[in-house]
Amino acid sequence: MKKYSICFISFFFLFFFMLTNFFSLIYFIMKNMVFFLEWEIITLNSVSVVMTILLDWMSLFFMMFVSLISSSVIYYSSSYMKSELNLNRFIYLVLMFVFSMMLLIISPNMISILLGWDGLGLVSYCLVIYYQNIKSYNAGMLTALSNRIGDVMILILISWMLNYGSWNYIFYLNFMSNEYSMKIIGLLVIIAAMTKSAQIPFSSWLPAAMAAPTPVSALVHSSTLVTAGVYLLIRFNNLLIDLFFLKFLLLFSGLTMMMAGISANYEFDLKKIIALSTLSQLGLMMSILSMGFYDLAFFHLLTHAMFKALLFMCAGVIIHMMNDNQDIRMMGGISLYIPLTSLCMNISNLALCGIPFLAGFYSKDMILEMVSMSNLNSLIFYLYYFSTGLTMFYTIRLLMYLMVNDFNLVVIYNLYDEDYVMLKSMMILLMMSVISGSFLSWVIFNYPYMIYLPFTLKMMVIYVSIMGLLLGYFISMMNIYSLNKFMLTYNLSYFFVMMWFLPSLSTNGLNYYFLNFSQKLFKIIDLGWSEYYSGQGVFNIIKYNSLSYYVYQMNNFKIYLFSFILWVLLMIMLLMMI
Repeated sequence: MKKYSICFISFFFLFFFMLTNFFSLIYFIMKNMVFFLEWEIITLNSVSVVMTILLDWMSLFFMMFVSLISSSVIYYSSSYMKSELNLNRFIYLVLMFVFSMMLLIISPNMISILLGWDGLGLVSYCLVIYYQNIKSYNAGMLTALSNRIGDVMILILISWMLNYGSWNYIFYLNFMSNEYSMKIIGLLVIIAAMTKSAQIPFSSWLPAAMAAPTPVSALVHSSTLVTAGVYLLIRFNNLLIDLFFLKFLLLFSGLTMMMAGISANYEFDLKKIIALSTLSQLGLMMSILSMGFYDLAFFHLLTHAMFKALLFMCAGVIIHMMNDNQDIRMMGGISLYIPLTSLCMNISNLALCGIPFLAGFYSKDMILEMVSMSNLNSLIFYLYYFSTGLTMFYTIRLLMYLMVNDFNLVVIYNLYDEDYVMLKSMMILLMMSVISGSFLSWVIFNYPYMIYLPFTLKMMVIYVSIMGLLLGYFISMMNIYSLNKFMLTYNLSYFFVMMWFLPSLSTNGLNYYFLNFSQKLFKIIDLGWSEYYSGQGVFNIIKYNSLSYYVYQMNNFKIYLFSFILWVLLMIMLLMMI
C-alpha cells in the first residue's frame, strides 16, 4: 500500500483543491468579484520583482476543471502504472505539469505566463520520452521544438512590452487596442497560441505526443498543454477583436479541423484517432474564438475536457486488455467482455459527436448556430459543417471496429474483468460528461439567449450528423481488400493519411536539405580537398620525395659525385647570370 501513497495523497489534495475552487467560483459569480493580487517578492535598488495573481470566474472555472481531471488521472494511474518501478517519479512529473498549467491560468503577467508556458513544454518533453525508445525520443524532440517556437514568440512579446513599463498585459487590453504596436503583440500572441494548440502548420507534434503513457495523454489532450494556447487567446480577446490576423487564424483553424477529421478516418491506431479528434476540436475552439465569441470557445474548452479525458482513460483500459496492442483492426466485440468501460467509451464518444443532452451538444450546437447566424463566407460555413460530419464519421467507424465487429486478436486471449480503481476514476468523469454541458450553460451564460434561424439551418447539424453516421457505418463494413476505401487515387489517399504531409514537412522536410548539404561538405571538403592539401596530402608528398632522396643516400659513390658536379655547375651558372 505504501507504493501507492503518493497517488492517493495527490488525488485527495487535487480533489479538495477542486472543491475549494468550486465554492469560491459560486461566491465570485454571486458577488460579481475579481481578485487581482500583487505579491512583492523582492525589491532591490528600486527594482521590484512582483508576482501577480488574477482570480476571476474564468480562472477559477478552469482551475476547477484542471484539478478535477488531474485528480481522476492520478487515481487512475495508481492502477494503470502499477507495474512501473518509478511510479513516484511519474506522479511528480504529472504534478509539475498540473502546477505549470495552474500558474499559466492565474497569471495576468507575461513573465509568470512564460514560466507556466515553458514549464508545460519542458515537462511535456519529459513525459513524452517516459518510455525510452527511438520513437519516443523523436516524438519528444518534435513536441519540444514545436512548442519552442511559441516560447520564442512570448519572449519577443516580453521584450516588446518593455515599451509600456509593465508586463501586466491586462492593463493595456482595452485602451490601447488601436495602437500599431499593440497589433504586433496581437500577432505574437496568435503565433504562440497556434504552436501550443497545434494549428496548421504546427499540427504534427500532437499525434506524435501519443508516445507518452495514456494517463498523460488524457491530461494533455483535455485540460492542459493544448488548451493553453486557446486560453491565452481568450484572455487577450479584447485586444484581438479587430485584428486582421484573426482572419488568417479563422482560415487555418478551419483547415486544421477538416484535416484532422479526414486523417482520423484513415487512422488505425486507437490513441492517434482520439488525438486527431482533439486536434479537430481545438480547430473548432480556435475558429469560434477568431470570430469573436470567446465565451463560446471557453464553454467548449471545458465541456470537451471532460469527455476527452474519459475517452483516453477508456482507451488505456482497452489497450491494457488487448495485450498492449493499439490497432483497432485487431479489436472488436469488447462490449461483451468489459461492459462498463464500453459504456464510458460510448457515452464519451457520443458527447464528442454532440448527441443531444450530453456535454458536447450544448457547446457544439451553440457554436454551429452562431456560425449560421454570422455574416461569413461559404468556405468557413462549409468547413464547420463538413468537419462536424467528419467527427460523427470517425466516431461511428471507431465504435463499429471496437464494439460491433468480431474479435480479431490472437486465438488464446486474456480478456479480464474490469479494474475497479480505473472504473471509479472514470465514473467521476462519466457523470461530468453527461451533466457538465447544461451546468456550464447556466453558469457561463447567465442571460437568456435566443437563436432564431430558418428550419433547414436549425436542422443542419442533425443532417450532417446523420450523413456522417451512415458513412461511418458503411466504411467500417468495407473490406480491407476493397478497391479503394474512399474512391480516391493512391496518392490522394496517402496525402490524407499523412495529415497533408505536415509531419514530413516539420521533421524530415525541414532538416533534409541542411543534412544533405552538410554531408556533401563533409565528403568534398573534409574527406576531399582538405585531405588532399592538409594532413594526408603533405604526408604523400613527403613520402614520394623521401623515395628519391633514398636513391641518393644509397652508398653509390658515382651517383653522389655526379650530383655534386651538377650542383657545382648549377652554382657557377647562377653566379655568371648575376
